[in-house]
Amino acid sequence: MFLYIDISAVSYVIPLIAGIAVAVGSWFYIHFRRAKSKISKKLGIDENAGKEVEGDIVINDESEQPSDGENASADADSDKD
Repeated sequence: MFLYIDISAVSYVIPLIAGIAVAVGSWFYIHFRRAKSKISKKLGIDENAGKEVEGDIVINDESEQPSDGENASADADSDKD
């Protein structure tokens, strides 16, 4: 006796298996992180020790017009030349 597996059923099962794998992997990852955090706290281990933190990056827009006070000082400097 042969069983016929319809292609549409297979195309439904493959994403189902992938979704289950992602869900199980996420569950293990979340619980691993929680356990690691609890163990680190009990042992007094700081996860962020030795990490360097960079300062904030500030980007100035070059197309902004200078205010009148800045413009006057720039004109005074150019008149000296």
